[in-house]
Amino acid sequence: MGWFPKMPYHIQELSATESVAVFRALASESRARIIELLAERDMNINELSTALGLAQPSITKHIQILEEAGLVESDYLAGPQGTQKRCRRVHDRLLIEMAGRPYRPDCVSEIEVPVGMYTQIEAVPTCGLANRERFIGHLDNPVSFFLPERATAELIWSAGGFVEYVFTNSLPLEASVVGVDLAMEICSEAPGYNNDYPSDITVWLNGFEIGTWSSPGDFGGTRGRLNPNWWHDNLNQFGLLKVWQVNNHGTSIDGMIISPVKIDDLGIRPWQTIRVRIGVKPESPNQGGFTLFGKGFGNYEQDLVLRLHYV
Repeated sequence: MGWFPKMPYHIQELSATESVAVFRALASESRARIIELLAERDMNINELSTALGLAQPSITKHIQILEEAGLVESDYLAGPQGTQKRCRRVHDRLLIEMAGRPYRPDCVSEIEVPVGMYTQIEAVPTCGLANRERFIGHLDNPVSFFLPERATAELIWSAGGFVEYVFTNSLPLEASVVGVDLAMEICSEAPGYNNDYPSDITVWLNGFEIGTWSSPGDFGGTRGRLNPNWWHDNLNQFGLLKVWQVNNHGTSIDGMIISPVKIDDLGIRPWQTIRVRIGVKPESPNQGGFTLFGKGFGNYEQDLVLRLHYV
């Protein structure tokens, strides 16, 4: 199997030298197409052969190369005509650090909070909540966000305002936090959906504005792979997986520095809470709102994830 460790969020960070095997594996149109096909669903060798119009031995060889590069994993499962090799993509995104791998301590604590477990919210129509079974309350009525059932929400959306969450930092008292990652599936909020609907979405940690990401749209037209059957095709379907990272060098989004705010500015201490606010500032040029996807909607099976790197 490949030599890369399996990472949360389906994101892998590599230095330039570590990425050589990956670049070699992807230096083939057929293997690149296999990766794209496996983004849609897991497939066996026969299905890949049919989709690409290539002989099964060729597909088997391509899969072997992708496995050795750590891009694909496979299992042998019982099928209608004997054992079949089922293939799946390992990562959804690769980040290549041209200046070398950034420092990451060995100690990491991960905290996951459901999107419905917010502590404060200022919702602006169009807005609403949904769980795997139904809408919660009434659409476009901010009062619905305070119903007890909101704790079950796995999708929330608002045309403006903000939502705030509290994460509990239960690290040992002697721990020193040297980095924070905040990962979420997120996009804009338009009536129905609009793939070209920009929104400037800002994140605050413990009251400090750490950076703004401009979402290009509220995405639809292709069903999110996790969406329940009752979720209508004319509604938004998925977001983009974005990771805000704060360390001693500043704040980045998906590895690109966007703010000078450093980890020491945030005052993160063991056995204290960490407040995370997500919203659209009233003065931002692109007032496209926000949509947050939990485990049961969109394309990524996760809620809001906070990872603390500590020593």
